[in-house]
Amino acid sequence: MATESTTGSRVQRVRHELKRRELTVLRTETLSPHFISISFGGESLADFISASFDDHVKFILEGASGTAPVMRDYTPRRFDAAARELVIEFALHGDGPAAAWAAQARSGQRVTVGGPRGSFIIPSDYAWHLLAGDETALPAISRRLEELPAGARAIVLARVGDAADRRAFATAADVQLQWLEADQSLVDAARALQLPAGEGYAWCAGEAAEMAALRRVLVDEKGHDRHAIRAAAYWKRGASAHHENLEG
Repeated sequence: MATESTTGSRVQRVRHELKRRELTVLRTETLSPHFISISFGGESLADFISASFDDHVKFILEGASGTAPVMRDYTPRRFDAAARELVIEFALHGDGPAAAWAAQARSGQRVTVGGPRGSFIIPSDYAWHLLAGDETALPAISRRLEELPAGARAIVLARVGDAADRRAFATAADVQLQWLEADQSLVDAARALQLPAGEGYAWCAGEAAEMAALRRVLVDEKGHDRHAIRAAAYWKRGASAHHENLEG
């Protein structure tokens, strides 16, 4: 494992040995109409590391006969090293192969998971944290809020297509939460925010074009430190299997 600090930032990038692991479905849990939590186990998790809330693993499914495997990125929602158990949340929307697999997942099924390749570790002692994203960001936001300590301040902008997918976040932090409807813009919600004083960190994830616009609003319009923001494209309209970290 190698560690390096990013330029002008207290954030650390940690690289991990890239491995593929054969795992078994232990159980499934329906979280809301469009989200399911699946727990995986296996001895190959003995050296699994997920050091950051926005880590991603490659979920690998066999392709149709003669085609390449299907790979999709997912957030390790929770990992229990002692039990060697990894939890991943799947959004059940559209007709994608990973979502279709998750909808029919049953105990005992075997899957392959690769990574994480590395972790982007954001310290929890910033004066405030902005977490903004659509449905695809909910697992990472949930994990981050669980990991923030008492006394931390978090501002959350979360948009879901179905209000029934709203969730209660478990956290010791002081949270200012704003749920957005399907037709509401994360960019507009961020533009309307009065960012708190002090050193803060903004984390945003969702559709590529919207995340790029959100980053511009925070950095160019609101003057937020460009070294203290991470905007990730978890998906891109019109594309499949898209994952990209957006830089200014």
